[in-house]
Amino acid sequence: MPGGSLPGATLRRVLDYIDANHHRVPRLAELSAVVHMSAFHFARLFKLSTGLSPHRFVVGRRIDHAKALLATEGASIAAVSRAVGFRTPSHFTTVFRRTTGATPSAYRSEAARFPLESTAPPAAGRDPSIQPETDVVPSRRNT
Repeated sequence: MPGGSLPGATLRRVLDYIDANHHRVPRLAELSAVVHMSAFHFARLFKLSTGLSPHRFVVGRRIDHAKALLATEGASIAAVSRAVGFRTPSHFTTVFRRTTGATPSAYRSEAARFPLESTAPPAAGRDPSIQPETDVVPSRRNT
């Protein structure tokens, strides 16, 4: 645990839980219970590990899932907003625009124009912006 961050396996467990529950908003107490820590201690270590507070990270993952749905399915904006846990399409649109800089319908239009770009959310524990120390690949020795 360099600098007091979450161990790789613990971080992956939380990320898996967040991805499995992207359709709702897991609370801080719930996330901290997954790894048997106090909410304060968990939030501090999570931010050190990911660079984001647990809430901002969860919102980002929900938006990533929404992007994937908008790019691949013909579902309405309201259906996508419900699928990723927003109560109203207007709140979803506000958060989506704040996060991505575009409305969901504008994003869908752009995704339809350029379908080759991958819009799938990163697999849990495989987010390229998160590099736990335990993911170091051992060097090979020629013997």
